[in-house]
Amino acid sequence: MNHRLYKEAGIRIQTLRVKQGYTRENLAEMANISDKFLYEMETGRKGFSAEILHRVAGALHVSCDYILTGTRIGQNMDQELAGAIELFDDRQVEKLIRLLEIVYEFGI
Repeated sequence: MNHRLYKEAGIRIQTLRVKQGYTRENLAEMANISDKFLYEMETGRKGFSAEILHRVAGALHVSCDYILTGTRIGQNMDQELAGAIELFDDRQVEKLIRLLEIVYEFGI
């Protein structure tokens, strides 16, 4: 078992949970696991299966890859996103950024 991987993943899970305003009990219920097991995941005391990872990531609205590695967007997506942004002029980009911030604030 790679203890460092699980510890770092646990820190990311806990950080996301707190940032999104979930209690440990809320997130555990959404992921269909016990709050004790979630605690053990967050502290790196327990490993987890791919299925559990998938459920926790889904409840937190992030990819499994982000939880495991801290990488949010792959290189291909970065290029695709940059290409889409280039379609807008500077004024529109400022509005697009504000729109994305609003979407984030409302949790959409």
